[in-house]
Amino acid sequence: MILTHRGKSPTIDPTATVAPTAVVCGDVRVGPGARILHGAVLTAEDGHVSVGEDTVVMENALVKARAGHDVRIGDAVVIGPHVHVNGAEVGDECFIATGAAIFPGAVIEHGCEVRIRGVVQVNTRLTTGTVLPIGWIAVGTPAAMLPPERHEEVWAIQQDLDFSGTVYGVDRTTSMRELLRRQSEFYGAHADDEVIG
Repeated sequence: MILTHRGKSPTIDPTATVAPTAVVCGDVRVGPGARILHGAVLTAEDGHVSVGEDTVVMENALVKARAGHDVRIGDAVVIGPHVHVNGAEVGDECFIATGAAIFPGAVIEHGCEVRIRGVVQVNTRLTTGTVLPIGWIAVGTPAAMLPPERHEEVWAIQQDLDFSGTVYGVDRTTSMRELLRRQSEFYGAHADDEVIG
């Protein structure tokens, strides 16, 4: 399904393929030879998504841009099943494995691997050729890579990365009630989306 969002429509190269059950919404550019598989969602909400040449976005992946956090996925990249790329950059020839999560402001340089269920936190950079092990968390710049059982160390670094401000545009003291009121209002704009393909 191809949709306009906030007056912007996707641009899909004629050599690219978008599965009939995928969603491409808003200011999204899909490059030559790219493949967007079943159930994948690429949505640009006050941002821009760019998918490079010969990149494959696999089943049920979510690629989401937001204000101030465009998504750029380079050439010859695998975005695995159930991956979440939100407001981040992924360089050429990267492999992002099943269930990985990449948060706003993250930069994954050329040739990196984020293995199954790996997490790249907000405003974190993986330098060229880095391999993030299965289930590990990358946090900070330069990135510290830690297993999930070292959560307290992850949290100590993450506190300075401004998750709430980066992801939601609010400070950490904002109540869930207020945060979700704002999010509900923001996502309400999808009521005006139009199917164009």
